[in-house]
Amino acid sequence: MAVRLGAHMSIAGGVDRAFDRGEQVGCDAMQIFTKNSNQWHAAPLTDEVVERYHRRQTETGIHPVVAHSSYLLNLATPDDDLWQKSLNALVLELERCERLSIPYLVIHPGSHMGSGEAAGVARIAAALNLAHERLPDVCVKVTLETTSGQGDHLGYRFEQIAEMIEATEARDRLAVCFDTCHALTAGYDFRTPEGYADVFRQFDAIIGLDRLTVFHLNDSVKDAGSRRDRHAHIGEGFVGLEAFRRLLNDPRFERIPMLLETPKSEDMHEDVDNLARLRALIEVA
Repeated sequence: MAVRLGAHMSIAGGVDRAFDRGEQVGCDAMQIFTKNSNQWHAAPLTDEVVERYHRRQTETGIHPVVAHSSYLLNLATPDDDLWQKSLNALVLELERCERLSIPYLVIHPGSHMGSGEAAGVARIAAALNLAHERLPDVCVKVTLETTSGQGDHLGYRFEQIAEMIEATEARDRLAVCFDTCHALTAGYDFRTPEGYADVFRQFDAIIGLDRLTVFHLNDSVKDAGSRRDRHAHIGEGFVGLEAFRRLLNDPRFERIPMLLETPKSEDMHEDVDNLARLRALIEVA
């Protein structure tokens, strides 16, 4: 199995510095923000920064790098000002990903904020259509993340993700990220062999496994169906090691990056421990 494991890495000091941190903890692949996740705007990426980023990627061999959008974005909102700011921010992030040759930009679909699920899905599709119109030549795929469904957040049912894709004109420019914590707490219980087979059968029938391009490997503080989004270290939550073992040894997913978003301290020893636990579950043929 050629599983590529990694974690979300800080870009403090510059986007290229994420490779130093990824190398330190033993990443094969990696996720980053391309800008400060708490701000709408960002200083342009200079040619020097982009060159340094590509050089460090070549030197470390860490690939693919996946980007995660700012948590400020809400493409499902009924608030016109917030929706426009979110659309503009999405376009900015796609442009930054393109400069860095990042293939996937993971986004949380958004919260309908009381307007209803159908209205929220329509707003998401409208924003995606406009983003694609503004950037006709960009290769980066917007990657819709499965969510736990906390509050008014959309994307907690495979059917909702499928509706977002169906309502978008350039469907070939969309992909999906499967988050293990989010899926479990949304009610997709993949912890038994039968449950695992059923969940991915549903995913394939409703969305299509060909759209699955990123995994977030997170254990869960909360149990199945809780609709609560709280990540735990691998093997220390309600997902459990056996579910991760099945994922890591599923030949359908061997080339899909599997990335941690688990809590960590400044020295990142938790990433080292979690990656070691995951690698210990990979069965060598």
